[in-house]
Amino acid sequence: MSEEFDLSSFGISMVVRQMEMSDIPEILAMQEACFPGMDPWETEHLESHMTVFPEGQFVAELDGQIIGSCSSLIVNFAEYDDRHTWDDISDNGYITNHNPEGYNLYGIEVMVHPEFRRMKVGERLYEARKELAREMNLKSIIIGGRIPNYHKHSDEMSPREYVNSVAKHRIYDPVLTFQLMNDFTLMRINPNYLPDDKASKRYATLMEWNNIDYKALSKRHYKTSYPVRICVVQYLMRKISCFDELASQVEYFVNIAADANSDFVVFPEIFTTQLMSFLDERSASQSVRKISEYTEEYIELFNSLSVRYNVNIIGGSHFVEEENEEIYNISYLFRRDGSIDKQYKIHITPNEKKYWGISAGDSVRVFDTDCGKIAIQVCYDIEFPELARIATEKGANIIFTPFCTEDRQGYLRVRYCAQARAVENQIYTVISGTVGNLPQAVNMDIQYAQSAIFAPSDFEFARDGIVGEANANLETVLIGDVDLEVLKRQRQDGTVKQLKDRRRDIYKVEYFQKNVEQ
Repeated sequence: MSEEFDLSSFGISMVVRQMEMSDIPEILAMQEACFPGMDPWETEHLESHMTVFPEGQFVAELDGQIIGSCSSLIVNFAEYDDRHTWDDISDNGYITNHNPEGYNLYGIEVMVHPEFRRMKVGERLYEARKELAREMNLKSIIIGGRIPNYHKHSDEMSPREYVNSVAKHRIYDPVLTFQLMNDFTLMRINPNYLPDDKASKRYATLMEWNNIDYKALSKRHYKTSYPVRICVVQYLMRKISCFDELASQVEYFVNIAADANSDFVVFPEIFTTQLMSFLDERSASQSVRKISEYTEEYIELFNSLSVRYNVNIIGGSHFVEEENEEIYNISYLFRRDGSIDKQYKIHITPNEKKYWGISAGDSVRVFDTDCGKIAIQVCYDIEFPELARIATEKGANIIFTPFCTEDRQGYLRVRYCAQARAVENQIYTVISGTVGNLPQAVNMDIQYAQSAIFAPSDFEFARDGIVGEANANLETVLIGDVDLEVLKRQRQDGTVKQLKDRRRDIYKVEYFQKNVEQ
Protein backbone atom coordinates (compact mmCIF):
# COMPACT_ATOMS: atom_id res chain seq x y z
CA MET A 1 0.00 0.00 0.00
CA SER A 2 1.45 3.38 -1.04
CA GLU A 3 2.04 6.12 1.49
CA GLU A 4 -0.62 8.81 1.83
CA PHE A 5 0.01 11.60 -0.66
CA ASP A 6 1.09 14.83 1.11
CA LEU A 7 -0.92 17.77 -0.26
CA SER A 8 0.42 20.42 2.11
CA SER A 9 3.18 21.53 -0.27
CA PHE A 10 0.61 22.27 -2.99
CA GLY A 11 -1.69 24.58 -0.98
CA ILE A 12 -1.95 28.28 -1.68
CA SER A 13 -3.62 30.99 0.36
CA MET A 14 -5.87 33.60 -1.25
CA VAL A 15 -7.56 35.98 1.21
CA VAL A 16 -9.30 39.34 1.13
CA ARG A 17 -8.80 41.27 4.36
CA GLN A 18 -8.82 44.79 5.72
CA MET A 19 -5.86 46.93 4.78
CA GLU A 20 -3.14 47.56 7.36
CA MET A 21 -0.61 50.38 7.64
CA SER A 22 2.21 47.92 6.92
CA ASP A 23 0.64 47.17 3.50
CA ILE A 24 1.13 50.69 2.19
CA PRO A 25 4.57 50.27 0.51
CA GLU A 26 3.35 47.20 -1.44
CA ILE A 27 0.15 48.99 -2.49
CA LEU A 28 2.11 52.00 -3.77
CA ALA A 29 4.41 49.75 -5.79
CA MET A 30 1.44 47.83 -7.20
CA GLN A 31 -0.31 51.04 -8.25
CA GLU A 32 2.62 52.08 -10.41
CA ALA A 33 2.35 48.73 -12.23
CA CYS A 34 -1.44 49.02 -12.57
CA PHE A 35 -1.74 52.64 -13.73
CA PRO A 36 1.41 53.77 -15.53
CA GLY A 37 1.30 57.41 -16.48
CA MET A 38 -1.34 58.34 -13.87
CA ASP A 39 -0.73 60.19 -10.62
CA PRO A 40 -0.26 57.52 -7.93
CA TRP A 41 -1.30 57.54 -4.30
CA GLU A 42 1.04 59.18 -1.84
CA THR A 43 1.74 57.50 1.50
CA GLU A 44 -0.28 60.15 3.34
CA HIS A 45 -3.36 59.37 1.22
CA LEU A 46 -3.46 55.75 2.33
CA GLU A 47 -2.58 56.67 5.91
CA SER A 48 -5.56 59.02 5.87
CA HIS A 49 -7.81 56.24 4.54
CA MET A 50 -6.73 53.99 7.39
CA THR A 51 -7.27 56.71 9.98
CA VAL A 52 -10.63 57.98 8.72
CA PHE A 53 -12.39 54.77 7.61
CA PRO A 54 -10.28 51.61 8.07
CA GLU A 55 -13.32 49.33 7.57
CA GLY A 56 -13.65 50.47 3.96
CA GLN A 57 -10.12 49.60 2.82
CA PHE A 58 -9.36 46.06 1.57
CA VAL A 59 -6.45 44.13 0.09
CA ALA A 60 -6.32 40.78 -1.72
CA GLU A 61 -3.36 38.67 -0.67
CA LEU A 62 -1.92 35.58 -2.37
CA ASP A 63 0.57 33.60 -0.29
CA GLY A 64 1.49 36.75 1.62
CA GLN A 65 1.85 38.98 -1.47
CA ILE A 66 -0.61 41.81 -2.01
CA ILE A 67 -2.06 41.47 -5.52
CA GLY A 68 -5.08 43.77 -5.30
CA SER A 69 -6.64 46.54 -3.22
CA CYS A 70 -9.63 48.83 -3.05
CA SER A 71 -10.48 52.04 -1.18
CA SER A 72 -13.89 53.39 -0.19
CA LEU A 73 -15.65 55.98 1.93
CA ILE A 74 -19.23 56.62 3.01
CA VAL A 75 -21.10 59.65 1.66
CA ASN A 76 -24.63 60.95 1.53
CA PHE A 77 -24.62 61.06 -2.24
CA ALA A 78 -27.60 63.44 -2.36
CA GLU A 79 -25.22 66.16 -1.17
CA TYR A 80 -23.05 65.88 -4.30
CA ASP A 81 -23.71 67.10 -7.81
CA ASP A 82 -24.13 64.29 -10.34
CA ARG A 83 -21.29 65.85 -12.31
CA HIS A 84 -18.82 65.68 -9.42
CA THR A 85 -15.18 64.80 -10.03
CA TRP A 86 -12.99 62.24 -8.31
CA ASP A 87 -11.30 65.03 -6.34
CA ASP A 88 -14.72 66.30 -5.14
CA ILE A 89 -15.92 62.94 -3.89
CA SER A 90 -12.62 61.87 -2.28
CA ASP A 91 -11.43 65.21 -0.88
CA ASN A 92 -8.45 65.02 -3.23
CA GLY A 93 -7.77 61.45 -2.21
CA TYR A 94 -7.73 61.95 1.57
CA ILE A 95 -11.42 60.95 2.21
CA THR A 96 -11.66 63.36 5.15
CA ASN A 97 -15.18 64.11 3.87
CA HIS A 98 -16.14 60.54 4.91
CA ASN A 99 -19.60 60.71 6.49
CA PRO A 100 -20.36 57.82 8.87
CA GLU A 101 -24.02 58.92 8.87
CA GLY A 102 -24.25 58.70 5.06
CA TYR A 103 -26.28 56.25 3.01
CA ASN A 104 -23.89 55.27 0.20
CA LEU A 105 -20.54 53.48 0.04
CA TYR A 106 -18.46 55.22 -2.62
CA GLY A 107 -15.58 53.29 -4.21
CA ILE A 108 -12.69 55.50 -5.25
CA GLU A 109 -10.15 52.88 -6.30
CA VAL A 110 -9.86 49.22 -7.27
CA MET A 111 -6.66 47.75 -8.65
CA VAL A 112 -5.33 44.29 -9.44
CA HIS A 113 -1.69 43.60 -10.18
CA PRO A 114 -1.27 42.93 -13.95
CA GLU A 115 0.48 39.60 -13.28
CA PHE A 116 -2.54 38.25 -11.39
CA ARG A 117 -5.48 39.30 -13.52
CA ARG A 118 -8.14 36.78 -14.61
CA MET A 119 -8.03 35.21 -11.14
CA LYS A 120 -11.29 36.92 -10.07
CA VAL A 121 -9.34 39.17 -7.69
CA GLY A 122 -11.46 42.19 -8.60
CA GLU A 123 -14.64 40.19 -8.08
CA ARG A 124 -13.46 39.19 -4.62
CA LEU A 125 -12.77 42.81 -3.72
CA TYR A 126 -16.20 43.87 -5.01
CA GLU A 127 -17.82 41.14 -2.91
CA ALA A 128 -16.00 42.46 0.16
CA ARG A 129 -17.48 45.89 -0.54
CA LYS A 130 -20.96 44.46 -1.00
CA GLU A 131 -20.73 42.55 2.27
CA LEU A 132 -19.58 45.74 4.01
CA ALA A 133 -22.58 47.61 2.57
CA ARG A 134 -24.90 44.90 3.86
CA GLU A 135 -23.27 44.85 7.31
CA MET A 136 -23.47 48.64 7.62
CA ASN A 137 -27.01 48.76 6.15
CA LEU A 138 -26.05 51.17 3.36
CA LYS A 139 -28.43 51.89 0.49
CA SER A 140 -25.99 51.33 -2.31
CA ILE A 141 -22.43 51.29 -3.61
CA ILE A 142 -21.55 54.04 -6.08
CA ILE A 143 -18.42 54.17 -8.21
CA GLY A 144 -16.99 56.44 -10.84
CA GLY A 145 -15.61 53.88 -13.28
CA ARG A 146 -12.91 54.44 -15.89
CA ILE A 147 -13.49 53.43 -19.51
CA PRO A 148 -9.84 52.78 -20.41
CA ASN A 149 -10.47 51.42 -23.93
CA TYR A 150 -12.45 54.45 -25.03
CA HIS A 151 -9.37 56.15 -26.54
CA LYS A 152 -9.34 53.40 -29.18
CA HIS A 153 -12.83 54.38 -30.36
CA SER A 154 -13.09 58.09 -29.50
CA ASP A 155 -12.64 59.19 -33.12
CA GLU A 156 -15.75 57.37 -34.33
CA MET A 157 -18.12 57.38 -31.33
CA SER A 158 -19.21 59.53 -28.42
CA PRO A 159 -18.79 58.34 -24.81
CA ARG A 160 -22.50 57.49 -24.71
CA GLU A 161 -22.25 55.40 -27.90
CA TYR A 162 -19.16 53.66 -26.56
CA VAL A 163 -20.85 52.80 -23.25
CA ASN A 164 -23.92 51.46 -25.08
CA SER A 165 -21.73 49.28 -27.27
CA VAL A 166 -19.94 47.87 -24.23
CA ALA A 167 -23.28 47.21 -22.51
CA LYS A 168 -24.41 45.24 -25.58
CA HIS A 169 -21.12 43.28 -25.59
CA ARG A 170 -20.10 44.65 -28.96
CA ILE A 171 -16.95 46.17 -27.44
CA TYR A 172 -14.93 44.90 -24.49
CA ASP A 173 -13.81 47.37 -21.84
CA PRO A 174 -11.84 45.84 -18.94
CA VAL A 175 -13.41 48.10 -16.33
CA LEU A 176 -16.95 48.80 -17.56
CA THR A 177 -17.57 45.22 -18.70
CA PHE A 178 -16.43 43.96 -15.31
CA GLN A 179 -18.69 46.39 -13.45
CA LEU A 180 -21.74 45.48 -15.52
CA MET A 181 -21.04 41.80 -14.90
CA ASN A 182 -21.00 42.55 -11.16
CA ASP A 183 -24.58 43.94 -11.15
CA PHE A 184 -23.72 47.64 -11.35
CA THR A 185 -26.07 49.82 -13.41
CA LEU A 186 -25.25 53.02 -15.26
CA MET A 187 -26.40 56.32 -13.70
CA ARG A 188 -24.69 58.81 -16.03
CA ILE A 189 -21.38 59.68 -17.73
CA ASN A 190 -19.24 62.31 -16.03
CA PRO A 191 -16.74 64.42 -18.00
CA ASN A 192 -13.41 65.54 -16.52
CA TYR A 193 -13.68 62.97 -13.74
CA LEU A 194 -9.97 62.12 -13.58
CA PRO A 195 -7.79 64.78 -15.24
CA ASP A 196 -4.86 62.37 -15.71
CA ASP A 197 -6.95 59.50 -17.16
CA LYS A 198 -5.97 59.98 -20.80
CA ALA A 199 -7.04 56.47 -21.83
CA SER A 200 -10.63 57.26 -20.82
CA LYS A 201 -10.41 60.74 -22.32
CA ARG A 202 -11.16 61.92 -18.75
CA TYR A 203 -14.67 60.44 -18.85
CA ALA A 204 -16.08 58.13 -16.19
CA THR A 205 -19.25 56.11 -15.84
CA LEU A 206 -21.18 56.75 -12.66
CA MET A 207 -22.36 53.26 -11.63
CA GLU A 208 -24.51 52.00 -8.76
CA TRP A 209 -25.16 48.67 -7.05
CA ASN A 210 -28.31 48.69 -4.93
CA ASN A 211 -28.39 46.84 -1.63
CA ILE A 212 -31.71 45.00 -1.74
CA ASP A 213 -31.33 44.18 1.98
CA TYR A 214 -31.26 47.85 2.96
CA LYS A 215 -33.69 48.81 5.72
CA ALA A 216 -34.47 52.46 6.48
CA LEU A 217 -33.72 52.54 10.20
CA SER A 218 -32.33 56.05 10.66
CA LYS A 219 -34.35 58.51 12.68
CA ARG A 220 -33.15 61.10 10.16
CA HIS A 221 -34.72 59.44 7.13
CA TYR A 222 -36.28 62.16 4.92
CA LYS A 223 -35.16 64.86 7.36
CA THR A 224 -33.15 67.90 6.30
CA SER A 225 -31.68 68.66 9.71
CA TYR A 226 -29.79 66.84 12.44
CA PRO A 227 -30.00 69.05 15.55
CA VAL A 228 -27.82 68.44 18.60
CA ARG A 229 -28.71 70.32 21.79
CA ILE A 230 -25.89 71.47 24.05
CA CYS A 231 -26.17 72.76 27.60
CA VAL A 232 -23.09 74.74 28.71
CA VAL A 233 -22.57 75.21 32.44
CA GLN A 234 -20.94 78.43 33.62
CA TYR A 235 -20.02 77.23 37.08
CA LEU A 236 -19.60 79.43 40.18
CA MET A 237 -16.59 78.52 42.33
CA ARG A 238 -17.59 78.86 45.99
CA LYS A 239 -16.51 77.49 49.35
CA ILE A 240 -17.91 74.03 50.16
CA SER A 241 -17.45 71.77 53.18
CA CYS A 242 -17.51 68.29 51.57
CA PHE A 243 -17.65 66.36 48.28
CA ASP A 244 -21.41 65.88 48.62
CA GLU A 245 -21.95 69.63 48.22
CA LEU A 246 -20.09 69.57 44.92
CA ALA A 247 -22.12 66.52 43.87
CA SER A 248 -25.36 68.35 44.70
CA GLN A 249 -24.40 71.35 42.54
CA VAL A 250 -23.37 69.09 39.66
CA GLU A 251 -26.64 67.14 39.75
CA TYR A 252 -28.60 70.38 39.77
CA PHE A 253 -27.06 71.40 36.44
CA VAL A 254 -27.38 67.94 34.90
CA ASN A 255 -31.06 67.97 35.83
CA ILE A 256 -31.50 71.34 34.08
CA ALA A 257 -29.81 69.96 30.95
CA ALA A 258 -32.02 66.87 30.96
CA ASP A 259 -35.21 68.91 31.42
CA ALA A 260 -34.25 70.81 28.27
CA ASN A 261 -33.74 67.52 26.35
CA SER A 262 -30.05 68.26 25.90
CA ASP A 263 -27.75 65.80 24.15
CA PHE A 264 -24.64 67.14 25.90
CA VAL A 265 -23.97 69.04 29.12
CA VAL A 266 -20.52 70.62 29.46
CA PHE A 267 -18.72 71.54 32.69
CA PRO A 268 -15.61 73.77 32.98
CA GLU A 269 -11.96 72.89 33.39
CA ILE A 270 -10.70 71.88 36.87
CA PHE A 271 -13.91 73.03 38.55
CA THR A 272 -13.22 70.23 41.06
CA THR A 273 -10.50 72.47 42.55
CA GLN A 274 -13.51 73.70 44.52
CA LEU A 275 -12.62 70.76 46.79
CA MET A 276 -9.54 72.73 47.89
CA SER A 277 -11.82 75.00 49.90
CA PHE A 278 -12.18 72.38 52.66
CA LEU A 279 -8.98 70.35 52.26
CA ASP A 280 -6.89 72.85 54.28
CA GLU A 281 -3.70 72.35 52.28
CA ARG A 282 -1.58 75.46 51.63
CA SER A 283 1.00 73.69 49.46
CA ALA A 284 -0.10 74.03 45.83
CA SER A 285 1.53 70.80 44.66
CA GLN A 286 0.10 68.78 47.54
CA SER A 287 -3.37 70.26 47.17
CA VAL A 288 -3.77 68.79 43.65
CA ARG A 289 -2.67 65.40 44.94
CA LYS A 290 -5.34 65.58 47.62
CA ILE A 291 -7.93 66.45 44.97
CA SER A 292 -6.85 63.44 42.92
CA GLU A 293 -7.84 61.23 45.87
CA TYR A 294 -11.46 62.03 44.93
CA THR A 295 -11.09 60.66 41.38
CA GLU A 296 -13.17 57.55 42.00
CA GLU A 297 -16.01 59.54 43.59
CA TYR A 298 -15.85 62.03 40.72
CA ILE A 299 -16.08 59.31 38.05
CA GLU A 300 -18.84 57.42 39.86
CA LEU A 301 -20.85 60.63 40.26
CA PHE A 302 -20.73 61.68 36.63
CA ASN A 303 -21.16 58.20 35.24
CA SER A 304 -24.31 57.60 37.30
CA LEU A 305 -25.73 61.02 36.38
CA SER A 306 -25.16 60.53 32.64
CA VAL A 307 -27.10 57.26 32.68
CA ARG A 308 -29.81 58.37 35.12
CA TYR A 309 -30.55 61.63 33.29
CA ASN A 310 -29.90 60.22 29.78
CA VAL A 311 -27.44 62.91 28.71
CA ASN A 312 -23.82 62.82 27.52
CA ILE A 313 -21.59 64.74 29.95
CA ILE A 314 -18.29 66.47 29.29
CA GLY A 315 -17.16 66.35 32.90
CA GLY A 316 -15.04 69.49 32.80
CA SER A 317 -11.60 68.30 33.87
CA HIS A 318 -10.06 66.87 37.00
CA PHE A 319 -6.55 66.39 38.35
CA VAL A 320 -5.70 62.68 38.33
CA GLU A 321 -2.63 60.96 39.78
CA GLU A 322 -1.70 57.93 37.71
CA GLU A 323 0.52 54.92 38.48
CA ASN A 324 3.69 56.79 37.55
CA GLU A 325 2.86 59.33 40.30
CA GLU A 326 2.45 62.00 37.62
CA ILE A 327 -0.53 64.36 37.88
CA TYR A 328 -2.55 64.90 34.69
CA ASN A 329 -5.33 67.33 33.83
CA ILE A 330 -7.93 65.00 32.30
CA SER A 331 -11.32 65.70 30.76
CA TYR A 332 -13.73 62.75 30.80
CA LEU A 333 -16.58 61.97 28.44
CA PHE A 334 -19.44 60.19 30.21
CA ARG A 335 -21.80 58.80 27.59
CA ARG A 336 -25.44 58.21 28.42
CA ASP A 337 -25.02 54.52 27.59
CA GLY A 338 -22.65 54.22 30.57
CA SER A 339 -19.35 54.10 28.67
CA ILE A 340 -16.48 56.44 29.56
CA ASP A 341 -13.56 57.97 27.64
CA LYS A 342 -10.94 60.57 28.47
CA GLN A 343 -8.78 63.26 26.90
CA TYR A 344 -5.54 64.37 28.54
CA LYS A 345 -4.65 68.06 28.39
CA ILE A 346 -1.72 68.25 25.96
CA HIS A 347 -0.38 71.77 26.44
CA ILE A 348 0.29 72.70 30.06
CA THR A 349 0.30 76.38 31.00
CA PRO A 350 3.30 77.91 32.83
CA ASN A 351 1.19 78.31 35.99
CA GLU A 352 0.12 74.65 35.94
CA LYS A 353 3.76 73.63 35.74
CA LYS A 354 4.99 76.16 38.31
CA TYR A 355 2.41 75.69 41.05
CA TRP A 356 1.02 72.21 40.50
CA GLY A 357 3.58 70.22 38.51
CA ILE A 358 1.03 68.99 35.95
CA SER A 359 2.26 66.56 33.29
CA ALA A 360 1.25 66.72 29.63
CA GLY A 361 -0.73 64.18 27.63
CA ASP A 362 0.37 63.05 24.17
CA SER A 363 -2.72 61.98 22.22
CA VAL A 364 -5.36 63.84 20.19
CA ARG A 365 -8.51 61.75 20.48
CA VAL A 366 -11.87 61.82 18.70
CA PHE A 367 -14.82 60.09 20.34
CA ASP A 368 -17.85 58.38 18.86
CA THR A 369 -21.15 59.39 20.45
CA ASP A 370 -24.81 58.92 19.57
CA CYS A 371 -24.60 62.44 18.10
CA GLY A 372 -21.61 61.86 15.87
CA LYS A 373 -17.90 62.32 16.47
CA ILE A 374 -16.67 64.90 18.97
CA ALA A 375 -13.34 66.04 20.42
CA ILE A 376 -12.33 67.63 23.71
CA GLN A 377 -9.52 70.18 23.87
CA VAL A 378 -8.89 71.53 27.34
CA CYS A 379 -8.42 75.31 27.68
CA TYR A 380 -4.87 76.08 26.44
CA ASP A 381 -5.09 73.30 23.83
CA ILE A 382 -7.64 75.24 21.76
CA GLU A 383 -4.97 77.93 21.25
CA PHE A 384 -2.93 75.53 19.10
CA PRO A 385 -4.62 75.27 15.68
CA GLU A 386 -2.88 72.03 14.75
CA LEU A 387 -4.85 70.07 17.35
CA ALA A 388 -8.22 71.18 15.99
CA ARG A 389 -7.11 70.37 12.44
CA ILE A 390 -6.06 66.87 13.50
CA ALA A 391 -9.36 66.32 15.33
CA THR A 392 -11.34 67.53 12.31
CA GLU A 393 -9.42 65.24 9.98
CA LYS A 394 -10.32 62.41 12.34
CA GLY A 395 -13.98 63.25 11.82
CA ALA A 396 -14.92 65.56 14.72
CA ASN A 397 -17.90 67.87 14.14
CA ILE A 398 -17.87 69.51 17.58
CA ILE A 399 -14.91 70.48 19.77
CA PHE A 400 -15.70 70.99 23.46
CA THR A 401 -13.32 73.22 25.41
CA PRO A 402 -13.64 73.30 29.18
CA PHE A 403 -11.57 76.26 30.40
CA CYS A 404 -10.53 78.13 33.51
CA THR A 405 -9.13 81.66 33.20
CA GLU A 406 -8.57 84.27 35.88
CA ASP A 407 -8.78 87.48 33.82
CA ARG A 408 -10.38 88.89 30.68
CA GLN A 409 -7.18 88.66 28.66
CA GLY A 410 -6.86 84.94 29.32
CA TYR A 411 -10.53 84.40 28.58
CA LEU A 412 -10.31 86.24 25.26
CA ARG A 413 -7.40 84.07 24.18
CA VAL A 414 -9.63 81.02 24.61
CA ARG A 415 -12.66 82.67 23.02
CA TYR A 416 -10.96 84.12 19.96
CA CYS A 417 -9.08 80.88 19.29
CA ALA A 418 -12.24 78.78 19.64
CA GLN A 419 -13.99 81.06 17.13
CA ALA A 420 -11.02 80.82 14.78
CA ARG A 421 -11.04 77.00 15.01
CA ALA A 422 -14.74 76.99 14.09
CA VAL A 423 -14.06 79.03 10.95
CA GLU A 424 -10.83 77.27 9.94
CA ASN A 425 -12.24 73.77 10.25
CA GLN A 426 -15.96 74.32 9.53
CA ILE A 427 -16.92 72.82 12.89
CA TYR A 428 -18.81 73.86 16.01
CA THR A 429 -16.82 74.80 19.11
CA VAL A 430 -18.08 75.06 22.68
CA ILE A 431 -16.36 76.80 25.61
CA SER A 432 -17.40 76.34 29.25
CA GLY A 433 -15.71 78.30 32.04
CA THR A 434 -15.67 78.94 35.78
CA VAL A 435 -16.66 82.20 37.49
CA GLY A 436 -16.53 83.49 41.06
CA ASN A 437 -13.77 83.41 43.66
CA LEU A 438 -12.03 80.69 45.63
CA PRO A 439 -9.68 82.50 48.07
CA GLN A 440 -9.11 79.32 50.07
CA ALA A 441 -7.32 77.65 47.15
CA VAL A 442 -3.74 78.28 46.04
CA ASN A 443 -3.53 79.58 42.44
CA MET A 444 -7.35 79.61 42.10
CA ASP A 445 -8.19 83.04 43.56
CA ILE A 446 -10.39 84.65 40.86
CA GLN A 447 -12.19 83.51 37.72
CA TYR A 448 -13.42 85.20 34.53
CA ALA A 449 -15.67 83.57 31.93
CA GLN A 450 -18.34 84.12 29.31
CA SER A 451 -19.21 80.65 28.05
CA ALA A 452 -20.40 80.28 24.46
CA ILE A 453 -21.19 78.06 21.47
CA PHE A 454 -19.59 79.04 18.15
CA ALA A 455 -20.33 78.10 14.53
CA PRO A 456 -18.58 78.65 11.19
CA SER A 457 -19.24 82.04 9.64
CA ASP A 458 -21.59 81.64 6.68
CA PHE A 459 -25.20 82.36 5.73
CA GLU A 460 -26.78 79.19 7.10
CA PHE A 461 -25.23 79.62 10.56
CA ALA A 462 -26.00 81.99 13.42
CA ARG A 463 -25.25 85.69 12.98
CA ASP A 464 -21.64 86.55 13.88
CA GLY A 465 -20.92 82.82 14.13
CA ILE A 466 -22.27 82.79 17.70
CA VAL A 467 -24.97 80.21 18.44
CA GLY A 468 -25.27 81.62 21.95
CA GLU A 469 -23.26 83.15 24.79
CA ALA A 470 -23.80 83.46 28.53
CA ASN A 471 -23.67 86.69 30.51
CA ALA A 472 -20.14 87.30 31.73
CA ASN A 473 -19.19 86.26 35.28
CA LEU A 474 -22.60 84.97 36.38
CA GLU A 475 -23.43 81.41 37.34
CA THR A 476 -25.83 80.23 34.63
CA VAL A 477 -26.37 77.79 31.80
CA LEU A 478 -26.44 78.39 28.07
CA ILE A 479 -28.55 76.06 25.93
CA GLY A 480 -28.25 76.04 22.14
CA ASP A 481 -28.81 73.79 19.13
CA VAL A 482 -26.19 73.03 16.49
CA ASP A 483 -27.19 71.33 13.23
CA LEU A 484 -24.82 68.68 11.91
CA GLU A 485 -26.73 68.36 8.63
CA VAL A 486 -26.22 72.06 7.89
CA LEU A 487 -22.56 71.61 8.75
CA LYS A 488 -22.19 68.81 6.19
CA ARG A 489 -23.96 70.80 3.49
CA GLN A 490 -21.82 73.87 4.09
CA ARG A 491 -18.63 71.84 3.91
CA GLN A 492 -19.69 70.85 0.39
CA ASP A 493 -21.42 73.99 -0.85
CA GLY A 494 -20.57 76.90 1.45
CA THR A 495 -19.45 80.35 0.36
CA VAL A 496 -15.92 79.18 1.20
CA LYS A 497 -14.71 75.62 1.76
CA GLN A 498 -11.72 75.72 4.08
CA LEU A 499 -11.52 71.93 4.37
CA LYS A 500 -11.68 71.28 0.63
CA ASP A 501 -9.52 74.22 -0.45
CA ARG A 502 -6.44 73.48 1.64
CA ARG A 503 -3.19 73.52 -0.35
CA ARG A 504 -1.99 70.04 0.55
CA ASP A 505 0.60 70.38 -2.20
CA ILE A 506 2.54 72.98 -0.17
CA TYR A 507 1.74 72.26 3.50
CA LYS A 508 0.33 69.66 5.85
CA VAL A 509 -0.13 68.86 9.54
CA GLU A 510 1.65 65.67 10.55
CA TYR A 511 0.55 63.90 13.74
CA PHE A 512 2.80 61.61 15.78
CA GLN A 513 0.74 59.70 18.34
CA LYS A 514 3.01 58.75 21.21
CA ASN A 515 0.61 57.00 23.54
CA VAL A 516 -2.32 55.08 22.09
CA GLU A 517 -3.61 54.31 25.59
CA GLN A 518 -4.43 57.98 26.07
